[in-house]
Amino acid sequence: MTHGMTDTLPHLSPAAFILRDAAPVVTRTNLQRLTGKRILVTGASGLVGIYLLACLRHLLDGGAPGTTIHILVHSEPLPYFRELADHPSIRLIKGDLSSPDCWQTLPIADVIVHAAGYGQPGRFLADPVKTIALNSSATLALFDHLAPDGRFLFISSSEIYSGLPPRACQEHEVGTTAPDHPRACYIEGKRCGEAICHAWRARGAAAYAARLALAYGPGTREDDARVLNAFIQRGLQQGRITMLDAGLATRTYCYITDAVELLLHILLDGREAVYNVGGQSRTTIAGLAGMIGDILQVPVNIPSAGPGVAGAPADVSLDMTRCRTEFCKEHYVSLEEGLQRTVEWQRLVRAQR
Repeated sequence: MTHGMTDTLPHLSPAAFILRDAAPVVTRTNLQRLTGKRILVTGASGLVGIYLLACLRHLLDGGAPGTTIHILVHSEPLPYFRELADHPSIRLIKGDLSSPDCWQTLPIADVIVHAAGYGQPGRFLADPVKTIALNSSATLALFDHLAPDGRFLFISSSEIYSGLPPRACQEHEVGTTAPDHPRACYIEGKRCGEAICHAWRARGAAAYAARLALAYGPGTREDDARVLNAFIQRGLQQGRITMLDAGLATRTYCYITDAVELLLHILLDGREAVYNVGGQSRTTIAGLAGMIGDILQVPVNIPSAGPGVAGAPADVSLDMTRCRTEFCKEHYVSLEEGLQRTVEWQRLVRAQR
């Protein structure tokens, strides 16, 4: 697919690239079950939200009478997002979901995907109170907008496991960090969001939590400071990748189409309350920088030591047995292929400014 997309890049807009990238997800999930539903997606301009929107656009474009999609964003969307959202059945809402004033603007929905909140530490640590609110009070408020017999998906995080020894974590486990941990606002916020989902399940709601780990791909903003995107931006802008430390921490990355495929399976067919959602592409941070440097054909400078990121785990890996067993998920986009697509999209955005 890489070569085919590269050959047609001059003819694709950034939005068309994402629509084309998301198309296989639609063939592997039964989105027709959402026909006629009222759907609300929070955090719609984030990476997960954008690809969910792309999948829903395919549903609408294929004919889904009576379907309405409300997408909530916090800041002004970029042009490619507005192109994805340009459909009579898609309604854009701007607002701060951490504020009760925003909750009053939200519709009753048959399906809610709560993906609001920053996934990058620099952003969620900038306002800890808001980070907690987005995952706790906002989650409670959203359940008040869920129709009877509706379905609710809370995008949780692998940071739930913070403090456990390095290994592939399973859904019955939780971490050991204290509420004064450097990233506690995010960790405890996600735990609270999951507790809210469990409380509503006890009332009979079809509520699910997806512990997402290290999803990446096209659709991120240029100022996204997560390490993978930062490496790409440094390579494109500076002609080199300079790391902050030796990059010994290990990560397992999941390309966004694989992540969204699993999220849709959980939303539509999940049997359990909690699911890990992650990939199979395992590498060190230094190895990741090397792969991106090879794709961009730029040098990579790796110091022998450095400060690292406060509270960041030494290893991120999830046990994917539950998803693999329930949804028969075996094939994943390789890290090399996913990075190629991500770089191609970033270049396309830069070329079409």
